[in-house]
Amino acid sequence: MVFAFVAGSRVAAAEALTTARFARQVLSGRWFTLLACLLILSASGATYAFGIYSRALKSALGYDQRAVATLAFFKDLGSNVGVPAGLLSEVAPPWAVLAAGAAMNLAGYLMVYLSLAGRVAAPAPPPLWLMCAYVCVGANSQAFAGTAALVTCVRNFPEARGAVLGLLKGYVGLSSAILAQIYLALYGGGADARSLVLLIAWLPAAVSVVFLGTVRVMPPPNGRTRRSTSRGGVGDVFLCLLYISVALAAYILVMIIVQRQASFSRAAYAASAAGLLVLLFLPLAVVVRQEYRIKHELEGSPSVDAPLPVMVTVVEKSIAMPLVEPAITTSDTPPSSSCLVGIRSFLRHAFSPPAHGEDYSIPQALVSVDMLVLFLAIACGAGGTLTAIDNMGQIGQSLDYPPKSVDAFVSLISVWNYAGRVTAGYGSEALLSRYRFPRPLALTLVLLASCAGHLLIALGVPRALYAASVLIGFCFGAQWPLLYAVISELFGLRRYPTLYNLGAVASPVGAYVLNVRVAGRLYDAEAARC
Repeated sequence: MVFAFVAGSRVAAAEALTTARFARQVLSGRWFTLLACLLILSASGATYAFGIYSRALKSALGYDQRAVATLAFFKDLGSNVGVPAGLLSEVAPPWAVLAAGAAMNLAGYLMVYLSLAGRVAAPAPPPLWLMCAYVCVGANSQAFAGTAALVTCVRNFPEARGAVLGLLKGYVGLSSAILAQIYLALYGGGADARSLVLLIAWLPAAVSVVFLGTVRVMPPPNGRTRRSTSRGGVGDVFLCLLYISVALAAYILVMIIVQRQASFSRAAYAASAAGLLVLLFLPLAVVVRQEYRIKHELEGSPSVDAPLPVMVTVVEKSIAMPLVEPAITTSDTPPSSSCLVGIRSFLRHAFSPPAHGEDYSIPQALVSVDMLVLFLAIACGAGGTLTAIDNMGQIGQSLDYPPKSVDAFVSLISVWNYAGRVTAGYGSEALLSRYRFPRPLALTLVLLASCAGHLLIALGVPRALYAASVLIGFCFGAQWPLLYAVISELFGLRRYPTLYNLGAVASPVGAYVLNVRVAGRLYDAEAARC
């Protein structure tokens, strides 16, 4: 009798999962939006593969190291200057931001591919400024995809913003390794870097277009978030997604090591890519399970959930209403001084910020000491790690590492970039909730740890470049979820799309100073001596 009951419950669950109504619930839920954002970001980190095709740019176009460093700077500039994406996100839905990013990705990287293949009408080779424009436009698409995905998911899951940021940025960190595995499956191990650039041009744009209608803001109803954290709730789901992402990263790491040690055929590369895709789409099972639990809760307690939509509507309307400044009486003010009154009002508003955690305006955040400190810290930290990442190919070549090892360095950086992002996201959330360990202090410790990786490269210790790539990739990845979480905690979520992109501008600024003005000049000076 007990077995009959269990079998009957399983049959009922299977029937519920196969109905069109449940399929619509899954596709329209916030958990499927999270899955769509994970897949979009897993294909959008092409900028981290620059170390693979930078040698092709240098040889095919006849550039010196300063020219390659300049291209790397414009790549970093495009990928991190997301202020246009943030401003567009303030007035447009997420699908418009994704569509703009897909168009820029296709246009920018397709022109890079055509330039490498010698199929453009411009002079051969194209001038450096034109290649910088191509690279910057293509890389800026990552900022559009990241803004649409991150801002949407943080607003959908405000109760777990650290875990959300760590998970999403972790998939961005894995994206270059994912693209490399797909590239090997499609073209084999003997293809040149031009085929990789072509793949980078069309695949991220295609993934963004597929999920245009899926990514949207759907905050949870008040009360359901608190109730869902007890059993199978948000925290448990994000832990399950973390385990899947760890399995994905471990699989990629094993494939990298095996492919460097053994000779793979086209079929073997295809089989490894098939396993990768299975792990990449495995979170869909978690999404379906969570939506089934939500369906069961709604059917089991309709009286509790009935008044929630009215409450959510009232809250959303109150959030959506702009803050109205107190009216300034100007009856006694002559018309000629109205401009001065407006300037004084603007300055008074900008230099009178609210308390930490409340919603700042953009001018209030820009002139705050907190934003200045974050900007300087990321300019030095991310700028230094980006300099090492962008020059990893040249560093390995100068230290007499074989070409296959140099490609392994880039993939290792991608995997440990992921590890740093998820560790910083989930770890900082756990430390903050259990021990009140502040995220700014965690960011400071990460910046100090990155110095050890730079010292390993500077000292030229034999075989130490593997450890340096691991440490630098981990520290580079760990900075971003910490930075974005700190910005959301300090300045609120009202202007978050623009403010988190303003914080990210520090990375290309630091990369320009350290990579172009310092590392590129020193490299060319040393090459001239030899």
